Amino acid sequence: MARRTPEEEAARIRSMKDFDLSRGEGDIAGVDEAGRGPLAGPVFAAAVILHRDVIIEGINDSKKLSEKKRDELFDIIKEKAAAYSVCAVSEARIDDINILQATFQAMCGAVERLDIQPDYVLVDGNKSPGLSIAHETVVKGDSKSVSIAAASILAKVSRDRYMCRMAEKYPGYGFEKHKGYGTKAHYEAIEKLGICDIHRKSFLKNIL
Repeated sequence: MARRTPEEEAARIRSMKDFDLSRGEGDIAGVDEAGRGPLAGPVFAAAVILHRDVIIEGINDSKKLSEKKRDELFDIIKEKAAAYSVCAVSEARIDDINILQATFQAMCGAVERLDIQPDYVLVDGNKSPGLSIAHETVVKGDSKSVSIAAASILAKVSRDRYMCRMAEKYPGYGFEKHKGYGTKAHYEAIEKLGICDIHRKSFLKNIL
């Protein structure tokens, strides 16, 4: 993919900002999750309200950014946001209620923990998590909405850092590398070491 010119990049971010601003005059929150697919660890969700006049250069869907860039934007978003929060739902809870419901619980929790009550919420994806606040779902929202993109970065970085801490607690699994996803190395570690406390048992039924 050809690299965008500065003008094209500015237009891309402006378009994402305008997407949010078009939803009304009040406070708009974006919500996204990280970690639905891994075999281990919680699912995280973040909610972000950005000041209406704030533009954050380089913001994008977290999956399209390098780890270094995500880390940089993580600090900038927290500094410039009007409000933000992160909520995690444990692997045990995932096993109890399933990953979809756990994801919805994390999203609702992130919105509820915001210091500012949003007037409207933009939710990444195509299914409502059951918010009581006026909201809409946005397919591929992390590339369309600046607040969802910001939330995707906070959720992703928060979860990655958590899994790196778990790598120290549970050495040998390689959590610092694959962050709990089902890579070949991860499956080989499970075969060698067995499952640990942060593995999602419902994701490993074939092995169990």
